[in-house]
Amino acid sequence: MPPPPFQLFGTPHIVAMAATAAVPVALSLTVRRLDSERATRVVCVVFATVMLVNQTVYWFYRFATEGAGVFVREHLPLHVCGMTVLLSAATLLWRRRWTYELLYFWGLAGAANAMVTPELAEGFPHYVFFQYFVSHGGIVAAAVFATWGLGMRPTLKSLVRAFVAMNVLAAVVACVNLLLDSNYMYLSEVPDTASPFLFMPWPWYVMWLEVLALVFFGLLYLPVVVVRTVNDGSGPDPASTDLC
Repeated sequence: MPPPPFQLFGTPHIVAMAATAAVPVALSLTVRRLDSERATRVVCVVFATVMLVNQTVYWFYRFATEGAGVFVREHLPLHVCGMTVLLSAATLLWRRRWTYELLYFWGLAGAANAMVTPELAEGFPHYVFFQYFVSHGGIVAAAVFATWGLGMRPTLKSLVRAFVAMNVLAAVVACVNLLLDSNYMYLSEVPDTASPFLFMPWPWYVMWLEVLALVFFGLLYLPVVVVRTVNDGSGPDPASTDLC
């Protein structure tokens, strides 16, 4: 018997979102309490390995079940969430500022929305259901863990760089879409999602996405502004170095 279709805000969906919130809190408390670089390294390596294995198995699954043509047109890591899976692993393994700032803004803006309003047909307990939420939830958890647990912070320049990089990438991906007749980054067609933000037809919604991205990036940077204001700007900026 086939698994039931995905149910928006059904019990499995709510549990997946709750787990996404709980994981970075638990990991952050663990590394802070242990206060050991070795223990932190182990946590980061295990977390990154889970993300990479989950994504690699998914690629093999899609290639085996849908064939090379569909895989190339639909499943290359050219969506924002696909790219931030790799950025998540890179940030956890090497803790570089440039991967972190892209993960923070791209990942939290994109994957958090994808968690709330998934573009997902398969429900619990289908493999794709688990893969989807491990992937997207892992992106959110990695960004939060890197910020709270590892002490990395975005800056205003990070916001600008992330926004510019996203637009440069979109221009490249738009060319790839023309060559492959694909819809990476959803630049060619509106995705099938329950998101209330995507209410305009193509191509107007692409321009609307620009506005949304800037608004979400600003909202994501707001907590940093609030904390620094409360602290009266005291202390060094953790994002001023590559390693935390």
